[in-house]
Amino acid sequence: MNKIKISAVSYTNTKPFIDGIERSEVKNQIDLSLDIPSDCAQKLISNQVDIGLIPVAAFPQVPNANIIGSYCIGSVGAVNSVFIFSDVPVQEIKTLKLDPQSRTSNNLAKVLLKFHFKVEVEFVSDQDAKTDGMVLIGDRTFGRKDDFAYAYDMGEEWMKFTGLPFLYAAWIANKTIPQEFIAEFDEALKLGLAHRKELLQQLPSVPNFDLDDYLFHKLDFELTLEKRQAMELFLGYIQQL
Repeated sequence: MNKIKISAVSYTNTKPFIDGIERSEVKNQIDLSLDIPSDCAQKLISNQVDIGLIPVAAFPQVPNANIIGSYCIGSVGAVNSVFIFSDVPVQEIKTLKLDPQSRTSNNLAKVLLKFHFKVEVEFVSDQDAKTDGMVLIGDRTFGRKDDFAYAYDMGEEWMKFTGLPFLYAAWIANKTIPQEFIAEFDEALKLGLAHRKELLQQLPSVPNFDLDDYLFHKLDFELTLEKRQAMELFLGYIQQL
């Protein structure tokens, strides 16, 4: 049987899933690559892989897109790794630097600024530009909140705005995947989540950041109906930008 090609995010938030795959026989059925979120999405869109743990903003661009399995990268409120960092209060932000690694977080920032905070902002892609604030996600945010005058957790702000959790990334396929494989893959992911305590012992500590709290309480890995509803709502807001 041809191996199923999978792209997953290389951030700490995905390490429980990767650990579960490594502990499971399913690893022998797949060809796994670890990428930044935007590259995960592009590989799935261009059919270089069969399944990707991709930012949900890319979902409409994936041909034959379908969410598989029971797990995801989500949060119910604050996530502590998806931020708008700024030098001024959000109501005073005029320019915002976007993060080149994730279109979902950039779009989430745009949605929140327009519809939640109701401010007009110029968005900048040049990473060397001087701006009032910036979007930053993933491990690069760990322990950085005190480096900025203001830190807006976008998972927390989304929940204030909508009352819903947020779905950052889901396991999305661009073709029909055998149900037998999906069931085995789900079990591997579940296994990884069950061994988070052991995983934490292997991860290097991060100054001013609680990895235990992050992996057990900030991240929420269950793909619930509410997270699917949040994705649909979010994609609808994106269309209004």
